[in-house]
Amino acid sequence: MMERRARGGAERSSRGSRRMLTRAPSVIAQVFLLLSIVLVIAIAVIQINQQQILSPGLKYGIVLDAGSSRTTVYVYEWPAEKENDTGVVSQTFKCNVKGPGISSYDSNPGALAKPFDDCLNKVKERIPVHLHKNTSVYLGATAGMRLLRLQNETAANEVFASIQNYFREQPFEFRGAQIITGPEEGVYGWITANYLMGNFLERNLWRTWVHPFRKETMGALDLGGASTQISFIPEDFQENFNSTLQVKLYGYNYNVYTHSFQCYGRDEAEKRLLALLLQRSNTSSSVDNPCYPQNYNTSLTMKYFSSSLCTQSLRPANYHPNQLVNFRGTGDPGLCQEVVSLLFNFTACTDREECPFNGIHQPKVKGNFVAFSGFYYTINALNLSGHFSLADFNSSMWFFCSQSWAQLQFMLPKFEEIYARSYCFSANFIYYLLVHGYNFDAKTWPQIHFQKEVGNSSIAWSLGYMLSLTNMIPAEGKLIRLPLKPSLFAGLLIFLTATALICLLFLVYLCIVSRSRKNISHVEHVFIPE
Repeated sequence: MMERRARGGAERSSRGSRRMLTRAPSVIAQVFLLLSIVLVIAIAVIQINQQQILSPGLKYGIVLDAGSSRTTVYVYEWPAEKENDTGVVSQTFKCNVKGPGISSYDSNPGALAKPFDDCLNKVKERIPVHLHKNTSVYLGATAGMRLLRLQNETAANEVFASIQNYFREQPFEFRGAQIITGPEEGVYGWITANYLMGNFLERNLWRTWVHPFRKETMGALDLGGASTQISFIPEDFQENFNSTLQVKLYGYNYNVYTHSFQCYGRDEAEKRLLALLLQRSNTSSSVDNPCYPQNYNTSLTMKYFSSSLCTQSLRPANYHPNQLVNFRGTGDPGLCQEVVSLLFNFTACTDREECPFNGIHQPKVKGNFVAFSGFYYTINALNLSGHFSLADFNSSMWFFCSQSWAQLQFMLPKFEEIYARSYCFSANFIYYLLVHGYNFDAKTWPQIHFQKEVGNSSIAWSLGYMLSLTNMIPAEGKLIRLPLKPSLFAGLLIFLTATALICLLFLVYLCIVSRSRKNISHVEHVFIPE
């Protein structure tokens, strides 16, 4: 009996020793398994959350706005990856080329290239040298060249050939010079205005670009030297289907009504006024101009105001290009308004709804509008800004037009004769165009905002042109910088996963061995003889 107890105690002691021997590797394996899992999770989290998304950099584009009175160079930049196929473009530089518009070089096209040098040299300094060869240059010519092409196509082609030769010697990628149509000019101006006003994109709380929720677009009013444009989204798209253009930006479609009125730019309209005054005058040596300030006198050649295609029908029978005509300012606001009204053909729209003038269909104006270019400069000369009532505009216009030439020199912040003498005409022209032409009234007039720029960007068709072009410029993918090199990350992941699997298999093995030993021990205990 005593011997059996002693043997049982020895066996229990032996089993305890074996348990201690198997428990130590089990604890070590569990620790390694836990550490491996924690490290795998930690490395994965760090690799995902600490990665840096690097922009592939900036792209640049250069647009030359070749207007009828001057050429302006714009430099734009945008992130190379883009948003919904359209670049988020910003203006970084603007330069006015010295001299007149390119259409003025019709008789000497070789001379137009040299004035570009000053602006192009400044552009080269703005854009990193290594990006010069990948930077596209676009030249868009507007109404001045549209008129020249109609009048003398050969001269227009020679002007473009001279531009082509000049840009071949530049480090940039010249994409050609083209004459953009009136509707294109109108739509591009509309795109620019709404883009700068934040009506296409805005940043949310997470600083990402999103489409604004329920934000209305604005109409655009552009007054150039040779043409004027109106563009807006009409109330009923179906009714105005034939007079709208579809624009796609940032993944959204817009149906925009637009019309360009050739010869209704500020400069060409004034030439028509001068030709009309000469036609109505009894003498060609001295003509009264009620829109010029009192006591202002100037002599202009017939060629200056009668050689244009816009004034062809008003050209006198005894036309001599170099003959001087003296214009004497009378500063008569009422008579100026009366003469300006004769520039518009309102009879073509008799008994026709939605037809402002010249027999052109136009839907009813809707919503807010931004008026830029010539509109802004004239309003600024009247000492008005932003938006104001029609009554305020009329009183300011009447007061300005009643001033003498000597008084105007003290009223204008920047005095230049060629502009100062014409502001009264411009104001009256704008009144008739907006009120009797586009049908703005006392109620809708305050919805027009007269602006030159938004932030540091000019409101001009060129930015809209660049935005549209970025739809055709391939985007570049974003670059991702990871905390660990992919090869090191993969190696650590494989090693730690393998370690975890080995530990798991070892624990399973220990579990199986432990159970089999328990079973053997139980059997031995059952069959021990008494």
